[in-house]
Amino acid sequence: MPVTKPIISIENVVASATIDQKLDLKDITKKFPDVEWHPEQFPGAVFRIKSPKTATLLFRTGKMVCTGAKSEELARKAVKTVVQQLRKGGIKIKKDAVTTIQNIVASINLGGRVSLEQAARTLPRSMYEPEQFPGLIHRVLDPKTVILIFSSGKLVCTGGRTEKDVYRSVNQLHNLLEEKDLMIYD
Repeated sequence: MPVTKPIISIENVVASATIDQKLDLKDITKKFPDVEWHPEQFPGAVFRIKSPKTATLLFRTGKMVCTGAKSEELARKAVKTVVQQLRKGGIKIKKDAVTTIQNIVASINLGGRVSLEQAARTLPRSMYEPEQFPGLIHRVLDPKTVILIFSSGKLVCTGGRTEKDVYRSVNQLHNLLEEKDLMIYD
């Protein structure tokens, strides 16, 4: 039986950051015409950068939310880049941003199929309602993540706060699926 290592790909890292001062979003949109801001629809302004390709929401409070990075390191780099560009553009920012990783989403290929009916009966903290959603929802307690399992052997892991959390929970689940004979290799 060909046991393969799961192929894990980080798809999105969400980071929050704060610069501990108020931001004048009207001034920012004047100095940065590419920044999108529609206060009647949403209070945050969207600051996009090309490298790393991310979108950072800027709020009046000085809080920021960065999405789209492919690693923790790139999320931190993106926030730093946004602050540097704001400074270069004449926005006075006294402190560097303090960044916290909030969520990491990864896609995984196990290299074999999964028997979802059996898995739903065998795996603890799992929910499977095929009429409502084609995947099994499995909750991992340590590290605290949620993994969506599809019969194709493809997974989506969310809720990790470090890349290490993602790898640990996916490998734990993969070992459990192997142990309980829930993997099907053609």
